[in-house]
Amino acid sequence: MALSQIGIAQSNFDKTKLDNYFNALEENNKFMGSVAVSKNGEVIYTKTIGFADIENNLKATENSKYRIGSISKSFTAVLILKAVEEKKLILNQPIDKWFPKITNAKKITIEHLLRHRSGIHNFTKDKDYLTWNTQPKTEKEMVEIITKGGSDFDPDSKAEYSNSNFVLLTYILEKTFKKSYSDLLQELIVKPIGLTNTYVFGKINPNNNECKSYRFAGSWKVENETDFTIPLGAGAIISTPTDLTKFADALFNGKLLTNESLEIMKTIKDGYGIGLFQIPFYKSVGYGHTGGIDGFSSVYSYFPDDKISYALISNGTNMNNNDISIAVLSAVYNKPYEIPVFTTFKMTSEDLDKYLGVYSSKQIPLKITITKDGNILIAQGTGQPAFPLEATEKDKFKFDRAGAKFEFNPTEKKMILFQGGGQIEFTKE
Repeated sequence: MALSQIGIAQSNFDKTKLDNYFNALEENNKFMGSVAVSKNGEVIYTKTIGFADIENNLKATENSKYRIGSISKSFTAVLILKAVEEKKLILNQPIDKWFPKITNAKKITIEHLLRHRSGIHNFTKDKDYLTWNTQPKTEKEMVEIITKGGSDFDPDSKAEYSNSNFVLLTYILEKTFKKSYSDLLQELIVKPIGLTNTYVFGKINPNNNECKSYRFAGSWKVENETDFTIPLGAGAIISTPTDLTKFADALFNGKLLTNESLEIMKTIKDGYGIGLFQIPFYKSVGYGHTGGIDGFSSVYSYFPDDKISYALISNGTNMNNNDISIAVLSAVYNKPYEIPVFTTFKMTSEDLDKYLGVYSSKQIPLKITITKDGNILIAQGTGQPAFPLEATEKDKFKFDRAGAKFEFNPTEKKMILFQGGGQIEFTKE
């Protein structure tokens, strides 16, 4: 009997070691956020670290709520499939009835939107997106923006992630049920399965246990807030990891949809299911979704074979969150993992001057500009947000979130970027 138990998720795992893992992240400003794990529908581990509101010195607690970004798409997919079960919508129904002006509207179906196979351009990729995302938009304005974006490929010829798809699905739901997305979420998902901290967000209210979000640049800097009217069913939900594990347990145990609808959600085509994709861990295959909005990042996954649900939501991260997920699941599945040791190499502002400048490469058409902010080195690729580099030893820096390492040779005016097993040489202009 013992052999078949190897690698099965444990509910009596070493929680102290996992607590120590998170303490190490907190002490080194690597992560702020919360995780939860449930087995057979019972929560077996939760941990919350960092601040809900740094400016007012407010620590996050187990009841702190975080914006979940694109995990909202799983909820929207459930609402659409509920409408299909109630015969209010049909998956292969074209969308021209609602959006006649969208390119290829007669060819694009509800299922194409759900599976990211519509070809409709993703508005969050537009260069000007971050200039207007904090301002409220009406449905008319959003549909105009999406219509103007046009089509990136023929419907159903391939899959490409687009937030536009799920914003349009939100409007289809609202028109079909003649209710707001917010009310539908409460009525059809939140109340029936007993979620306590899940709803469509408004302005962040720290007095209501809602977290602000941050990015790390030598210290935590507060991020702007996307207005909820823009992402809607593509990303406008706030929740907690415990609520997300409850949602996953309910979804995969027949409390929200029929088995037939769940199988449709789980059917993967070109990497995407419906509001789900596969998230493997060793031999276990989980189903879930990731999310990112402003400085928030998130993931949840359900492992049907082991009846394990896992969720992480962060309101500030200075490392690769995937490493955190691997550590938590390793603890639960009794796999080896290390408590990281963070050694910092101290440098003064003057020490950094020799690295500053614009670097270009013959290998790729990307320029990287190196500047500094106090005693922190800052890198910025063409058309990309700036990010802080952490000194590890003389002439060597890293950016954990992207798994990138930078090595400078100031005398030869060279810089090497190591990422994803490859290396690219840059020369200072």
